[in-house]
Amino acid sequence: MRVSIDSTLLAVAGGLRRLLGSVALAQDCLLCGGPAADALLCRPCADSLPRLPDALCPVCALPTPGAGICGACQTRRPNFDATTAAFRYDFPVDRLVQSLKYQHRLALAPWFATAMLALSPPPGRHDLLLALPLAPRRLAERGFNQALEIARPLAHALSLPLELDLCVRRIEGVPQASLPWRARQRNVRGIFEVQRDLTGKSVLVVDDVMTTGASLNELARTLKKHGAARVDNWVAARTILH
Repeated sequence: MRVSIDSTLLAVAGGLRRLLGSVALAQDCLLCGGPAADALLCRPCADSLPRLPDALCPVCALPTPGAGICGACQTRRPNFDATTAAFRYDFPVDRLVQSLKYQHRLALAPWFATAMLALSPPPGRHDLLLALPLAPRRLAERGFNQALEIARPLAHALSLPLELDLCVRRIEGVPQASLPWRARQRNVRGIFEVQRDLTGKSVLVVDDVMTTGASLNELARTLKKHGAARVDNWVAARTILH
């Protein structure tokens, strides 16, 4: 399902912009402050958002020659089967993600969902959609799970059931951002708990940003431990090391 970025990414966001009344005037672009024609972003800012190259590893969505499976995924295959990402996690996409997560600009969640549908619809067929769970304390502090808010309109657009209680994050753990890359895999071991049998199911997991992929990898491991046949990631932005 591919949605025109001209007709949807900019236009659909216009109706959502009314939710930002206390944040900015309806005609102001969230990034540059210029006229945005009742959308979240003006056209020049939307057109300049950092895109990923065409040649990406189909498993982890990192750049790779010829779009083949990268060396890291060949050496140690992740538990997930594929990753699809809409943007490169770089300025100003990082600013938009942070505004959603830390400034409660919730209208950005359906905006990201629309962008994901327009730029990177997931391949294949899936049985259910799942947002990467937040730890209970962090969910209480923030008041919402940004991955879940992005997942809601995606589930509706794809006509997939959005599972709210299928999986929980039972261990808090040290924040991933505070750890070196190699320590992140150990930090997330055993943090997820799946509530029911998933034998033969294909699961689509949604998250806002994929950095090392450690949390997504651990979630995929847990889902497959409970019978999932396939787990694909669909993220708004992918971190690329410079």
